[in-house]
Amino acid sequence: MHRAIRLVLFCIFPFLALAAEASGLDQINAFIAETRTAQGSFSQTVVAKSGRKPKQSSGTFALHRPGKFRWSYDKPYPQLLVSDGETFWSYDPDLNQVVTRKLGKSLGASPAALLAGGDLESSFELKDGGNADGLEWVEATPRAQDASFQKVRIGLKNRLPQAMEINDNFGQTTLLRFTRFEPNSALAPGLFRFAVPKGADVVGE
Repeated sequence: MHRAIRLVLFCIFPFLALAAEASGLDQINAFIAETRTAQGSFSQTVVAKSGRKPKQSSGTFALHRPGKFRWSYDKPYPQLLVSDGETFWSYDPDLNQVVTRKLGKSLGASPAALLAGGDLESSFELKDGGNADGLEWVEATPRAQDASFQKVRIGLKNRLPQAMEINDNFGQTTLLRFTRFEPNSALAPGLFRFAVPKGADVVGE
């Protein structure tokens, strides 16, 4: 009898271990531990509290943890966000304007930190968000009182981010879907450097 029980436990234990491994917190911890760089593409939908027609956009991204990222919007209007780990630039080609600032601790309290940051526990309160749409979700609430958003949810599958949902302080929700996510890609260092275009207005630090 005892041998039969042990045999059953031996057979089901691997499946129990896999189920535990698939939790949202386990998956995001594995992503942070295993993924140094990544690149891919995304689609984005911004839903306003007023119920206005959602705004759609898409583009590509690259990141090098900790702190470096390149977020490029291609459609419907071009915009480029770049961080070299110390300075953040936002470039609007249509306005020919660059907004820049020192990162300091600001990256750690931003949604970008969930992908490009280092120590998440110091900046966010993390908890499992359950399973939905075939993904395991993690809820991240910023510890900083002056954060520009209320909560971020990140959906994972196979230890990689598949979606993000960002709720800001104005009742606006941003939904991101990663249509391609390639971990540990070989990335050129120049991706995370930014040269101000000639004649562009520079606002910030």
